[in-house]
Formats: sequence, C-alpha cells, structure tokens
Amino acid sequence: MTADLSAPVSRLKGVGGVRGAALEKLGVRTLGDLLRYYPRDYEDRRDKRNIGDLSHNMTAVVKAAVVSVIEDGLRFPPVHGKKRPPLRLLVRDDTGVMEILFFGAPYLSRVFAQGETYIFYGNVIHGARMLQMIHPDFSRADEGGGRDILPIYPLSAGLSQRDMRKWTEMLLPSTRLIEENLPAGTIAANRLCGIGYALDNIHYPADAQRLREAKYRLVFEELLILQTGLLTLKRASGREGCGIAFKRAAEGADTEDFVAALPFELTGAQRRTLDEIQRDMESTRVMNRLIQGDVGSGKTVIAAAAMYKAVKSGYQAVIMAPTETLARQHMEEFERLFAGQNVRMGFLTGAVRGDERRDLLEKTEKNEIDILIGTHALIQPDVVYGKLGLVVTDEQHRFGVKQRVGLSKKGADPDILVMTATPIPRTLAFILYGDLDVSVMDERPPGRKPVVTRVTDAGGRDAAYRFIMKELRAGRQAYVVAPLIDDSDETALRSATGLYDELSEFFCDFTVALVHGRMRQTEKDAAMDAFYSGAANVLVSTVLIEVGVNVPNATVMLIENAERFGLAQLHQLRGRVGRGSARSYCILITEGGRDGVGGAAVAVVGEHKPTLAAERARIMLSTDDGFVIAEKDLELRGPGEFFGVRQHGIPPLRIANLAKHVKALSAVKAEAERILADDPLLCKPENAALNVAVGRFFASAADVGI
Repeated sequence: MTADLSAPVSRLKGVGGVRGAALEKLGVRTLGDLLRYYPRDYEDRRDKRNIGDLSHNMTAVVKAAVVSVIEDGLRFPPVHGKKRPPLRLLVRDDTGVMEILFFGAPYLSRVFAQGETYIFYGNVIHGARMLQMIHPDFSRADEGGGRDILPIYPLSAGLSQRDMRKWTEMLLPSTRLIEENLPAGTIAANRLCGIGYALDNIHYPADAQRLREAKYRLVFEELLILQTGLLTLKRASGREGCGIAFKRAAEGADTEDFVAALPFELTGAQRRTLDEIQRDMESTRVMNRLIQGDVGSGKTVIAAAAMYKAVKSGYQAVIMAPTETLARQHMEEFERLFAGQNVRMGFLTGAVRGDERRDLLEKTEKNEIDILIGTHALIQPDVVYGKLGLVVTDEQHRFGVKQRVGLSKKGADPDILVMTATPIPRTLAFILYGDLDVSVMDERPPGRKPVVTRVTDAGGRDAAYRFIMKELRAGRQAYVVAPLIDDSDETALRSATGLYDELSEFFCDFTVALVHGRMRQTEKDAAMDAFYSGAANVLVSTVLIEVGVNVPNATVMLIENAERFGLAQLHQLRGRVGRGSARSYCILITEGGRDGVGGAAVAVVGEHKPTLAAERARIMLSTDDGFVIAEKDLELRGPGEFFGVRQHGIPPLRIANLAKHVKALSAVKAEAERILADDPLLCKPENAALNVAVGRFFASAADVGI
C-alpha cells in the first residue's frame, strides 16, 4: 500500500473514532505523523529465554502459554479507599511457571485466552511465590509476520502494540514517497542513509546495524533542523548595525558608578558577565544574551547594572517576571539598588487598574518612566514605550520565545537580556539557547552559607517538625512542599491540603499559609505575600515556589516524598532557603531511607542497584553546585523528564536525546553553520526542503515565533 501521507490517519483500516482520538493524543493526526512516530524500544525474539533460566532483575523475552486468567476483584468496582486487585496471569513453558501482573487494566482480561501462547517482554522480579513480570509488553506468538525484531511504541489508552504494528507495517511501502529534508551534500558528507531506508529500519530493523544507521540518520536530521532554526533566529536578532549603541563610560554611562555604590564586592563571575553585557550594549549589534546562574549567584544585580547603563544612555528598560510576587520583589530590590541614583521606576501587573494604570501608561509613553517592572502585563497592546532600549526577562524557562519577542517588539530593536536560575548542563546550553549568547555565573557571593541537607524517611517526620518548631520560635520561617494538591485514594503520597490541615494543628501557635495551582491568582498572591511579609510563618505548597521567591528569613525547606522530584527540581527548592545570614536547612523525606546523623549516605535496601531516589539523595548530600546537579540529573533521567523542551520555547524532540547524543551535537552544529555560511536565508534549491522543515518544526510549538 502507498498513500498520501498528508491524509488523515482515519484512512487506515481499523482506525475509528475511539482509536483516532487516542492517536491524536499522541500527536498522530496524519499518515506521515504515524511514520514519524518512532518506537521507544524493540522486542528481540531472537533471544528468547526459558522461564527456568530467568533470574531477578533480568529483562527478557519469554514465550509462554496462558494457564489461567485470574479475575478476582475485576468484576466489581473497588471498595472506597482500597486499590483494585491486579489482573493476574499464570503462564507456563516447558521449564517452569511465572506470574504476569497488570495493574489498573481490567480490560486486558478480555484480551488473553487460556491455552493461547504469547510473547512477553519485560523485567523479571522475585514475587512472593514465584517469578513475576509486571506490566510487560506482549503480543500473540503468531503476530509479527515472521519478523525477529518488533517495535514497541509508546501507547495511550485504547491502543495496543498489535494495532500500531499493523498500521505502521501497512505504511512501509509509502516510505519511498518521503522527500528528503536534508541537502544531498549533507547526506554524503556525514555518511547518512536515505530517509526511506531510515524509516523502514526504525520501525522494523532486520538487525542491530541497520537500526543504528536508521536512528543516527533520524537523530542527525532532527538536531540539524533544530540547530539551523535556532542559528537563524540568532543571526536575525543579532544583526550588526541594527541595534542600539549605548553610551560608553566616557560618555556618562559608566556602570562602575553603579557598582561602586553597592554595599558589597562583585564576584569574578559577576564582573565577567557585566563586561560581556557592556561590550554587547556598546556595539551596534542587537544583544541577545542569557545570564545562566545558580540560585543566589547575583544575577539581579548584574541586570540592574545593565538597566542603569540603558537609563544613563537616555533609554527605557523593562524587566518581566513570571509572577506578581516575583515582580514585586524585583521592585523592592531595585528601589534599594537605585536609591539616590535619580532613576524613575514604575510597576505594572494585571492588578494595576483604573486611574493608576492610565497614569502609568501615559508616563511610560512620554518616556517619563525609566525602568518599568512587571509581569505579562508589560506586553499588552495598550502599553506603549517612549524609548525602549533594554528588555530583561527573568526565569526564562517560564516564557517562550514568542513572549520574549513580543516584548522586544515594543521598541526599535532593543537589546535583550534573559536570566534563568535553572542550571542547564554546559554541554546542552548551546542547543537549547541557540538563539542567545550565554554568560555563566558559577560563583556564590562571599558570605553566602551552604544549606545543610538531610535525608530521612517517614519515621523522621516528627523530629523534622520539632526542628521546624525550634526555628519558628527563633523567629525564622519554613517552607513545606508536597507533590500533590489533594489526598488521593490511589496513592499514599502526601498532599499540600492534607499537610496544611496537619501543620495548622501542629504549629497552632503560628500562622500557616497554603498555595497551590488550583487556587485563584488573587488567593495565591495573598498567601505568597503573607509569607513574604512575615505575616505567615510556614508556607505549605506544591512546586509553585520552586523558582523566584526570595524570603531571607526562611531557614527550613522540608520536601515530602522527595523521591517524586527530579534532582534539578530539588536543587531549585533547596535554593529558596539560605538567602539570609542565618544557617539554613533542607530536609528531604523520602521512601529511599535516611542519611543518619553524619549525613554521609542513604540506606539502600538489598544488594541490587541503588534506586533512582537513593541516587538523587546521595547527589543532593554531596554537592550544592547546580551545574553538577544538572549534569547528574540528565544522566539519571534523560532530557524527557529533566526538562520538557517546550517550556524552553522550542518544540519537543521525537527521537533525539540530548543526553545520549551529545557527540552528534558537535557534528550537527558544524553542519548547520556550514549550510548557513553558504546560504544564510536557505534560499538555494538544494536547501529548500530543509527551509520548509525548519519552519514546520518550529511552527509545531505554539509558543515559538520564528
């Protein structure tokens, strides 16, 4: 079968309304989307294992017949507060028996037939009575058309591996209709296979070598499209001769005047970053620079120095923060930093309305406001700037490229400065922020004390509460973070609302505030403001307070179910304390164990490989360097969990893995630079398909403007 690959996937036999909706959840709308929906793994039937040869923690392929399907508890709804029993299969081959368990999938009782033979692929563990596989991939033994290697696709409810394999196999003849996205010179120079060969063998490889060739080709293509688009953005936004050449020091815009008035010395990293920013601002090139600094590295002071230079050059500067609370903190900080500097400041958020807003907008348009601080309200259509010269966005990962560009369009090619406290591994920063120059601030300001980190299990919770009580009585404040908003019958995880009730009773002599994502914005702002002002002593929250909140009086961060958070996220939460002069503490309550008095290690039960939670805890105890933690987090979890690339303003990657394919990045970047050096606008015939692919790739992310 060959087909028009732009046709809807519903054209395939067996794709009705229900399955079509399930495919759409996976981003598969057309036949071409289905061909580009890649397997996550493969079932290699060439290496089948007998049940008698299996051992604990082995990943294996087993061919076995179903002896019985145990449906107890599946016919009736679960009793409130109790989980539904799993579907249990007893399977047998000539060497032994094994149990297969499926949780939360009662519909599978209709899939398996007693006496039929199936192929099961998964991890083997020791059960109470016998070896078990939990939620393995499976297929009937007569499926696969005699192929030895079968694809395993990511699924959503309503789809099966059998469905996906049937549909992709039907489409294989259509791979010859796929046009090359890559120039012929790129394919030859990098020894890449053709696109048809790649798609054939990514779905149904004949052997490991063909799979490697197919995967490398598709990874290279995806990264090249991404890198070419980002470099194009960078070159377009950094045009020489189109930017503002701000005044130099000798002309009255000397940032040393600002630095000299500070009550502290800048670190070497702050000095280096400020020098890079000044060179950018004094050139005629549009500045697009990212300040990437760990929590507490002093990024805001450097942004203030850049804004000072813009104002002294006769221009306006704005800083956009993701929340009103963070914007208000910036306002208060800048009022201290610019005290006595004759700088006119304004504050604009959605809460500023009526005459106050009209007066502020009028002054902004007349250039009677030098620095405007606010939230997304800064980019509303009725906000007009008299002479906007510098745009600063804080916590870049909360904004997309489109929002940043939207603010920059409020002026005539203003310089752009972006700040983030979310460490990105150095090996990846150039690809994630390919449209920006990067300044790294990797030094802690003098006098900033490291946060003492401790790990415990549920048995240490009372001791942790008593420790918080001691800090509260000393006049300090504390954060308590939970992974869920509400309690759930499906899990024993702690919730913010449950903890709020519990801690309000435990700390009855103090004020406990609550903030989570389902509250109205006014309610969230009120809770955050109460904690920020000191009216609330304890703030119970979900990860809303991960970034941006600066309360120097807070000395304890307690994180419940810490095993549910990634390393980078734990580091960001820990960074909310230790911002004042007092010693601060981070307590991780995890099912992984406790570190004991010395804090040297986390107990790991058994002799097997340490759990992911235990590895994270060990790393949190061993370092407070955000860049080291980011590298470790990437190694442990991969970029899919470490960060969603969509939140950084670029589309999600389908096959490239930024952790595993670091080596390919260098070759890809060199190839993208070679192509753009020869054809900056991608208008040559050999680059036409690549140009279309770049536009399509970036258009797939709603928050990207290219």
